[in-house]
Order: sequence, then structure tokens, then C-alpha cells
Amino acid sequence: MNRGCIAVGEIKCDSCSHLIEHGERYLLIEEKEDEKSRFCVDCCLSKGYAAYVEEKKGELMLTFFPARLDSREAQKDKI
Repeated sequence: MNRGCIAVGEIKCDSCSHLIEHGERYLLIEEKEDEKSRFCVDCCLSKGYAAYVEEKKGELMLTFFPARLDSREAQKDKI
């Protein structure tokens, strides 16, 4: 299960060991009950776990679920 989170304390990225400070966004990936991985925004972008998408108003928004957006666009193309 993937969860987009906001750090409440200081957390380290499991990929680059970057310190994720209070208030910063990060991704928590839980592959098994015992295994949890935390990734900073930069690592998420480089691994394809996150993407910037353009909103209707022209603003860029960071999402940790780019696959969902791809599936929505595919559905729009079918209509």
C-alpha cells in the first residue's frame, strides 16, 4: 500500500538518507506488514512514484499516485 504523508517529526529517506523535516511530504510504501519504506520527494520523482501534473487552472500539483492519473486519461480517451 502506498501512502502520501506529511512528516510530523524528522524521518530519513530509505533511498538517499536525506532528512525529511517536519512538514515535508514523503511517500510511505508498505509492501508487507513488517516492511515499510519511506522516500523523499526527490527520490519519488526519480523512481517514478510521483509526478507533477497540471491542474485545470494551469498550476502544477505533486501527486504520489501517477498511475491513477494515467488510468483516468485512458478512460477519457475512450469516451
